[in-house]
Amino acid sequence: MEIMQVMGRLVCTQRVEGLGHMHLRILCNNKGKRLVAVDPVGAREGNWVFTATGTAARWGCPDPNVQTDLTIGGIIDHWNPDD
Repeated sequence: MEIMQVMGRLVCTQRVEGLGHMHLRILCNNKGKRLVAVDPVGAREGNWVFTATGTAARWGCPDPNVQTDLTIGGIIDHWNPDD
């Protein structure tokens, strides 16, 4: 798992069937790299979230057949990134 910050949402009207209607978010990791994750929890821009990758990312979705390798597992309520 990794802590990342939500930078915004990504809207794609044409996508592979395996993604269904999952919300997509643009995340930034601690190295400044931007990544796209599926969002089953409803994160918003600016939220800090924890993520799951690989097989765990698929199992973190309501439907484990979703084609993803990065899923937001939860929104962090209290955390100071400078600590």
